[in-house]
Amino acid sequence: MNDIFSKAFSFTEAKEAMEAGYYPYFLPLEENEGTEVEYQGHRLIMCGSNNYLGLTTHPKVKEAAIEAIRKYGTSNTGSRFLNGTLRLHKELEEELAEFVGKEAALVFSTGYQTNLGTIQAIVGREDVVVLDRADHASIVDGAILSQGKILRFKHNDVQDLDRVLGKVDPERGALVVVDGVYSMDGDIAPLPEMIAVCRKHGARLMVDDAHSMGVLGPQGNGTAAHFGVTDGVDLIMSTFSKSFASLGGFIAGDADVVHYIQHFGRSMIFSASIPAANAAAARAALKIMKEEPERRERLWAIAKRVKEELNNMGYDTGTSETPIIPIIIGDHLKTIFVWKRLFEEGVFVNPVLPPAVPPNRSLLRTSYMATHTDEQIDRVLEAYHKVGKEMGII
Repeated sequence: MNDIFSKAFSFTEAKEAMEAGYYPYFLPLEENEGTEVEYQGHRLIMCGSNNYLGLTTHPKVKEAAIEAIRKYGTSNTGSRFLNGTLRLHKELEEELAEFVGKEAALVFSTGYQTNLGTIQAIVGREDVVVLDRADHASIVDGAILSQGKILRFKHNDVQDLDRVLGKVDPERGALVVVDGVYSMDGDIAPLPEMIAVCRKHGARLMVDDAHSMGVLGPQGNGTAAHFGVTDGVDLIMSTFSKSFASLGGFIAGDADVVHYIQHFGRSMIFSASIPAANAAAARAALKIMKEEPERRERLWAIAKRVKEELNNMGYDTGTSETPIIPIIIGDHLKTIFVWKRLFEEGVFVNPVLPPAVPPNRSLLRTSYMATHTDEQIDRVLEAYHKVGKEMGII
């Protein structure tokens, strides 16, 4: 019998990169001040975080988490289904539902589990789940777990979505799942047009707003609010690990649908609930989102400046419309070399290689925070220009 571990023993690529000093992943940071981090005594400006509003270091968020630990301890030691639901969870759910304009919300232990549990609960073996080709891995995995039929359409292509839905047997239920903001390219799903197509075919629409909350919408309340089409989106999902400065996730929609997910979402039923500290931190972050719109305004001002200057330098930033701004390089080895030089210059960005992106489209994923200072952005842009010229990219 072939040893099932043989694939692990023969995997040497990452070890070779480590030995050569070009391994960009799992770097243990010694300090994290939000906009700056430290690695082995080397200070870097963080341009690879999803901490869009900079709330992970906000005094009110930190104090809320500390107070929750004092009151509730460090863990709930059980699932939401049994002994792991606190009044704090229910209060957070009510506030989230109101924030995104839905009847009810349900908190999961992570954003990944939110997509897994929601899609698995809603989509049955005889149903169809329709995915954008650029959907997040958690959406794809939720579709696989559902055991329903999986169909895909071209990225943000409404005509192709119409074509794919037109082939679905009308006797089968269909759920279309898209990202509100795509995490690699920073572009936005055209929800108004997608809603029209879904209604034409009788399909339901779910939007993953992981990278939209705190960023898009009048209050930072997501992509549907950004377009003014909240009633046309059936399910709104998001995570707490980005603008909410915590860990966890939620799904929001009609009360009956959320109630059903609550009783059939395996990733919630069979996982321990988020600790009180995480729920309290998310609540505090939500309050700040609503009370401090200047953070979102600052975030967008930084994003606009960085994108304009990168484009003026000659970088390819693709179709980005948000504070996620890719630097598209193409060749995966050159992408790693550029990442390394930027790291040496004190800028932390994320290299993204196939299969996370298509072949010959390797990129540096950069993202920005409301708390970046003008001086920090000046230094980052200087590094981009210096390294780009040095590497022959611009």
